[in-house]
Amino acid sequence: MPSGLHTMQVEASVGELWKYVSVMDLWAPLVPGYIDHKVLSEKESTWKFKTDLGFMKKKIHLKVNITDWQEPSKVQFDLTGINERFHGHGYFESKSLGKDTSKMTGFLEINAEGALAKMVNPLLNSILPELTTELTEAVAYKVEGIYSSR
Repeated sequence: MPSGLHTMQVEASVGELWKYVSVMDLWAPLVPGYIDHKVLSEKESTWKFKTDLGFMKKKIHLKVNITDWQEPSKVQFDLTGINERFHGHGYFESKSLGKDTSKMTGFLEINAEGALAKMVNPLLNSILPELTTELTEAVAYKVEGIYSSR
């Protein structure tokens, strides 16, 4: 299954990271190619974004379902395509490295299904690592920007 994993050091505490990632409205707009999102409940939302799959650009509409909140260190979610046939999951996880420093990991795994799967999955293999890195870094830098004035 195509996936991406990115780990980085963040100049923020685990608690500060949690304050941010526990609110979907805050980090949904940081998804590369973001268009729109709607929160359906505390654990469910729909997201729209544009992605470039090499030879084709696609608008993706997906449902995000939070499957586990492990305060203060991990949020896990499932992804289900609404306009395209794919499914996947991901998470953000943080571990304390000190009072105001953490290690943050972002993970995404997405698998296309159906007639285009043989063509799309190799493309996902090439773009998911970059997409995961961009999203994880965007969240980390946003949190650092909020808490850097301490």
